Amino acid sequence: MNPAADPPRRSRRPAWADRNYSLLTAAAFVTNLGSHGALIAAAFAVLEAGGDGGDVGLVAAARTLPLVVFLLIGGAVADRLPRHHVMVAANALNCVSQGAFGILVLAGHPQLWQMMLLTALGGTGQAFFSPAAEGMLLSSVKGEQAGRAFAVFRMAMQGAALGGAALGGAMVAAIGPGWVLAADAVAFAVAGSLRSFLDVSHIPVREPGGGMLSDLREGWREVAGRPWLWGIVVQFSIANAVVAAADAVYGPLVARDHLGGAAPWGLALGFFGAGTVAGALLMTRWKPRRLLFVGTLCVFPFALPSAALAVPVSVGWLCAAMFVAGATVEVFGVSWMTALHQEIPEDKLSRVSAYDWFGSVALVPLATALAGPVESAFGRAGALWGCAALVVVVTAGVLTVPDVRNLRRNTKHVAQGEQGAGNGSADTESPVGGLG
Repeated sequence: MNPAADPPRRSRRPAWADRNYSLLTAAAFVTNLGSHGALIAAAFAVLEAGGDGGDVGLVAAARTLPLVVFLLIGGAVADRLPRHHVMVAANALNCVSQGAFGILVLAGHPQLWQMMLLTALGGTGQAFFSPAAEGMLLSSVKGEQAGRAFAVFRMAMQGAALGGAALGGAMVAAIGPGWVLAADAVAFAVAGSLRSFLDVSHIPVREPGGGMLSDLREGWREVAGRPWLWGIVVQFSIANAVVAAADAVYGPLVARDHLGGAAPWGLALGFFGAGTVAGALLMTRWKPRRLLFVGTLCVFPFALPSAALAVPVSVGWLCAAMFVAGATVEVFGVSWMTALHQEIPEDKLSRVSAYDWFGSVALVPLATALAGPVESAFGRAGALWGCAALVVVVTAGVLTVPDVRNLRRNTKHVAQGEQGAGNGSADTESPVGGLG
């Protein structure tokens, strides 16, 4: 047979899944597989070292505090430097900090300040990684299939969360939290290696401009000019804070006292991951026209897990609540990424993502640090019912913003970054933009 006569081989990947997208998806799968197990391991490492709920909250806060402090700087850096270099450096820092944390736990008798310090280093790496990673993903997807691409990416990411949480909980129960933390360090090393092969030649070189403060002001103008964007950022600053307190502090305590320990809690978190996979799978087919209105309606069930822990319900009912919450909040997640991709210029993606991340995590250190005192003042059930109520209230509040209700999906093929000013994508008199 003449090889020249053979028909060209068709790529097994869809057109929107190019090399960068594939590398980003594979790396996100690896890091989420390790990190979701490590979240459980860190909480139970503190408890096994003799800590209480307040100590678990302090360690969780130690991770989030530097994330809040350095996020905006990380966004500005990621829009100036090659984003994949920022991502690899951040992965290296996370690898070292998690590896040291694992060794410390395996050696026995870790001190609270040591665990807080190493967790803070991990949060610092995340502060530089997250804006760079989101900007890189958003700039790597183009065309009408952007929503499907984001859904598939998030489905892979959340599938790893499903496996990581369930496996992490089982591993903590079987071999202890130290080995789970060490495995997470290896996952960061593998993911960093994959991200080192990303190609950023398609991203235009930025013209020399002002300094860091000028970059941050420019990014803020992008956010402040879009009521839908800053409105949802405010919403999630509160919702994420109370859910983080419920998951990082109250959840492990309820699991220890009522559900049987780490393994059932890991199973429940795994069901949340399964729900997010189901939600992302739905979004590969469903393209709601009113992106943020539909997405925001789907945030209400985010309150279900806190309410289930407040009762507390059986493991089966908790898993069901987790599944529904995961599925519906993932509808919001895909809609949000699609709106950002549609509305924000490419050269400002990381800075806008940084403001989004900053708002989303700004109150988490305070909420997790106060989780113990709030439990002492109102009881664990009262604190958890308060978490559920706050999610409902802030979600109802953001629906009063006209741009949230009226932002339309752009059905025309527009290259990413050509809109970015909120023009022409909504049937409303107010300019609208996108959120993350």
